[in-house]
Amino acid sequence: MIAKTFLGLEEVLAKELIALGANDVQIQRRAVSFTGDQSLLYKANLHCRTASRILKPVFSFNAANADEVYEQVKSINWSQYLSVDSTFAIDSTVYSDQFRHSKFVTYRVKDAIVDWFSEKYDRRPTVSVANPKLMINIHIAQRRCTISLDSSGESLHKRGYRVEQTEAPINEALAAGMLLMADWDGKMNFVDPMCGSGTLLIEAALIALNIPPGIYRKEFAFEKWADFDEELFDSLYNDDSYERDFDYRIYGSDISPRAIRIAEENVKAAGLSKYIDLKALPLQKLERPAENCLLVTNPPYGERITSGDIYKLYEDLGSLLKHKFTGNTAWVISSDEECLYKIGLKPSQKVKLLNGSLECLYCRYDIFDGKRKEYLSKKN
Repeated sequence: MIAKTFLGLEEVLAKELIALGANDVQIQRRAVSFTGDQSLLYKANLHCRTASRILKPVFSFNAANADEVYEQVKSINWSQYLSVDSTFAIDSTVYSDQFRHSKFVTYRVKDAIVDWFSEKYDRRPTVSVANPKLMINIHIAQRRCTISLDSSGESLHKRGYRVEQTEAPINEALAAGMLLMADWDGKMNFVDPMCGSGTLLIEAALIALNIPPGIYRKEFAFEKWADFDEELFDSLYNDDSYERDFDYRIYGSDISPRAIRIAEENVKAAGLSKYIDLKALPLQKLERPAENCLLVTNPPYGERITSGDIYKLYEDLGSLLKHKFTGNTAWVISSDEECLYKIGLKPSQKVKLLNGSLECLYCRYDIFDGKRKEYLSKKN
């Protein structure tokens, strides 16, 4: 199987899959390949926080042009996966000098499947972009082509708890990946002083309680497959034996009362209101809510910068960390290196991530009293 993900999250996803019992785990670009049984396919969809979709490859071949793709796809016995009364859709991912147009590849794959049925039954299944019974993925890397069944359907980052959103909210899978990179495990308090619509707060609560992110989903694509094992899936979906207690608090604040109202709606939809405290509050007035905290935040940058002195905001964030969060760790993501410089602290770690189309740095700050050298010598 292949679990797709977002750039920079591959290693985190590999760890998630290993924890679920996956074998032969191999990191690829924006993906992790692995082996496992049907139970693991269901578990990966339910539990993986950083995956966007889980693909099940069914056929691989080499092709030099679209006609060869057509012939190879037409050689598959499609009645194993589809009936003439079914609907299907095709998604293409192409990294190739031979194949420049992914839409043309999509059309040829569709033609091959339709022609296979027409020749066998004088009837054909229907292409349906909205809610198809079978989602098919073709991946082309140079001449290597892989046909896979998409077991997820809608991208897994769309959890199902988001009722409303602010401008440019962070992707749920990226938020979860950031938290896992920060070693968040729910064994302390959590703070996000620029929480927007609450994505980091909700993902932090799900990790702390070990609640699978897939439980909010209305449906996975594999539930429409011919070999769907409803009893097995129900037993995995209803198994709450791995959930754990969370004895701390999650604190979210934002200068925008509208953002806090939206965050409250989303937190409520996720059923997590008892764990998350929300407050409309400017960054400058925030006090450390508890002694031991992890702070992770996604301040404005890129398209979210509208007006005002953005550098001042990052300077204020640096001041907040230095004066009110001594002895704690903070992680900040931004696409603007100049803004990060204005924080006035030297990051102990930098990770390159992609937030939508924006190349970002995700920086760790260890906040200490006195001089950095003294802190490091004590730490070692």
